[in-house]
Amino acid sequence: MSASSFASWMLSQEARALLTRLERIKSFAMSETMVPAATLSMEAQAAVERYLIQGRRELRTQLHRYIAWMEGPEGRRAPPAEAQRRFTFLRLRFNVVLSHFDIFSEALSQRSEAENGVWLAGLDVLSRDALALPGYYEVPPVICYLARGPGAAIRRARTRLPGGGPNPAAIIRIPRERMIGSSLASSLFHEVGHQGAALLDLVASLRGALQDIAREGSGDALAWSLWERWMSEVVADAWSVARLGVTSTMGLMGVVSLPRPFVFRLDVDDPHPVPWIRVKLSCALGAHLFPHPQWARLSHLWEEFYPVRGLSRQYRQVLDALEASLPRFARFLMEHRPASLRGHSLAEVLKTQERQPARLGALYRTWRERRSGIREASPSLVFAVIGQARADGVISPEEESQVLAELLKYWALRGTLDASETCASRSKSRALASALRVPTLPRNSVT
Repeated sequence: MSASSFASWMLSQEARALLTRLERIKSFAMSETMVPAATLSMEAQAAVERYLIQGRRELRTQLHRYIAWMEGPEGRRAPPAEAQRRFTFLRLRFNVVLSHFDIFSEALSQRSEAENGVWLAGLDVLSRDALALPGYYEVPPVICYLARGPGAAIRRARTRLPGGGPNPAAIIRIPRERMIGSSLASSLFHEVGHQGAALLDLVASLRGALQDIAREGSGDALAWSLWERWMSEVVADAWSVARLGVTSTMGLMGVVSLPRPFVFRLDVDDPHPVPWIRVKLSCALGAHLFPHPQWARLSHLWEEFYPVRGLSRQYRQVLDALEASLPRFARFLMEHRPASLRGHSLAEVLKTQERQPARLGALYRTWRERRSGIREASPSLVFAVIGQARADGVISPEEESQVLAELLKYWALRGTLDASETCASRSKSRALASALRVPTLPRNSVT
């Protein structure tokens, strides 16, 4: 066998071997062992499977064409280097297909874990509710999973995946340390805020408006330039506060409760604000949206946790400028009216007037007497109510964790049964509510 024939034979064998390995990548529906209540929503399953199948189909077609080319007269006459070049690109494409599969496999494999799998399905429901903005965009599928470390993260839907192709679903990584308490929603809703801001193109719109303010010469130029740099993270925090109220701020305080040098660290390359001022901004946003003494208390508490004494004079000047800009900047964020919101502000479309502290407290008291109210409320509102109750000291951490764990299971099971009935083209069963366990809120206040 000549060198050219040997190269042709070898590369054909390698291409066929790639095909056999490609065929071993099965649909998640054929390989995962999760209970039905832990499964993804129908929309998420369909979007992910459709995307992965399309990638495998395209690669399979390319491999068959390569084999046919190699075994044909043109391929047999081609220099070995050319044949190897073409095969190398196919192998790289194969690894891209595998990497895309692994991105979703990492999230879905946790759905087989006892309890965690069902809780994650409940978080999917909670995330979609936090992201919902009827009339402004279609909510993309959402998939949640757990990871170590204190911070959450999102791979937004419709962004480019490694190797190419639009992500078919938003994938949100949740810190395992936050399972399960109301502060969980603070991290989750921050990541949801990133997705919502992208769908509405809020960051670009806000940055443009902020640049107009800076050109007018009103306010501290340094503060406005820093807020502009941090805008993507600031908008996500604003979304979380608007949806959750004090639950968001208390959760954020937990996330950034770090050794003192990290809390005051200013990194010009970091898209996140200085943690110390980030908490102060969260309090300012809360005070603007939901006037109540609790925000001043939290702000003062944060100053006691991390006093500014000992910082350099120059650094104190930066913090002072940022802190002085907080009331105006909070108002600017929540009253901005981008074209995507058709003349409405972010505070208006997120319906913040419905989540005032007094109303949240009243809902909690009502739900203690009539537990069906929890079942009828939106999941994001439930977390806001429970978080406010925790801040008011009327529910203990132990009770909070138990109630929320049961609610996540309830939402996961309800979503599964609703989807099953939809597939069967049946109307909702009136017995659905009584068939699901609804948690009972504690009747006694805690100290």
